[in-house]
Amino acid sequence: MNSKKVIEELKKKYPEKKIIKNDEENTTEILCEIDPSTNHPEYSLAIAVIDKSAPHTHEKSKETYKVTKGKLALYIDSKKHELSEDEELVINPGQTHWAEGNETWIECYSEPGWTFEDHILEGAK
Repeated sequence: MNSKKVIEELKKKYPEKKIIKNDEENTTEILCEIDPSTNHPEYSLAIAVIDKSAPHTHEKSKETYKVTKGKLALYIDSKKHELSEDEELVINPGQTHWAEGNETWIECYSEPGWTFEDHILEGAK
């Protein structure tokens, strides 16, 4: 992933929004908090740019992934779903999921809003 290019594009599209890399040295996912749960706990909206995300679950949040640029392989409970631009899929609480793409852009809408405490990496339970 060309992290520098992606971050520049996110900053241009979403000025003054918080941008988070999953790993400084080997970045495979970059998040931009568009409408974070700190503003309202009932929902949140983020843009994610994904090469590969880590398998995880949420005990409380239901997430909707909508592809806005590129193609995405979304794995939910080990079942592969292939999504193209403008396609979306809902991930319910308790479902283990991860995604693979090639600098694929998605909108991630969460109800209730995403929190660090509810982002449980596989093997961390």
